[in-house]
Amino acid sequence: MDLVAGNIYVRRDVHAAYGGSQQGGITPTKDSGKVFIWSNESGPHHGYQDGWSADGSIYYYTGAGQNGDQDIEAGRHNGRLLRHSENGDEVLLFIGQKGPGGLWKYECKLSLIDYEFFQTRDADDKNRKAVRFILERVDDESSLAEKQAVVTTTTRRAKSSFQTKPTTTERKGLVTSRVGQGYYRHEILQRFEGKCAVTGADSEELLIASHIVPWRDSNEFERLDVDNGILLSPTYDALFDKHLISFSDEGVILLSDAVPESLFTSLGVTGDETVDIFDGMKAYLQRHRENLR
Repeated sequence: MDLVAGNIYVRRDVHAAYGGSQQGGITPTKDSGKVFIWSNESGPHHGYQDGWSADGSIYYYTGAGQNGDQDIEAGRHNGRLLRHSENGDEVLLFIGQKGPGGLWKYECKLSLIDYEFFQTRDADDKNRKAVRFILERVDDESSLAEKQAVVTTTTRRAKSSFQTKPTTTERKGLVTSRVGQGYYRHEILQRFEGKCAVTGADSEELLIASHIVPWRDSNEFERLDVDNGILLSPTYDALFDKHLISFSDEGVILLSDAVPESLFTSLGVTGDETVDIFDGMKAYLQRHRENLR
């Protein structure tokens, strides 16, 4: 069976030709080197949030798992999609069609750029952490090979730890996509042992891997440098991002004079907070303090 972009197919016929389970949203094949992803964009199902970016170059796809937190390493589903390039697998996107069941439009081939976690609801309407895969449209075989060679380092893992940084931090198009944020968050979580550097709160889904020197002001190396990051809870991250707080080289919090003390107090910021500072962070913190309001 030849798959032609834009054509409508019966799902069972696709599996009969290439293999893979007829159930589930991510269905890797055993022998044909393909990972099919099936998406119903007519509405959210079990908290899934799938769809194209504004310019149609990036596709966002929610990982497998209807109940509870999703596991990025799930071998037969999320894991196969995560590691498709190093396994030599093609990723093919099918969009469900309205009307009688079983009809799907073959959209295109995709290549993984990155992934991120987000909060959503599961099949039992309970809050849970889900994974969102960020995939790029691939137009032909030659570009597929080139893109897979580039993103292999993004997805290569050993025992849940990344081995190398992505080779690029941006993909250019009508919309610029930031690459490597999944890698970066993972490294910051590891460094700070999954706890807010200020409060010690350990709810990972709420913590933010914040850049000390913002992404827009950083070069390729600095954007993914673990020393340019700090793990913060939402209140401290918002203040830090807006340069209303900073930290000394000794880890003592510094408060902006532009904010009334009463407002800091209402936010639970005492001015006595301290954090552990790694030596490599000091140069970045100096640049951050230069913008303290």
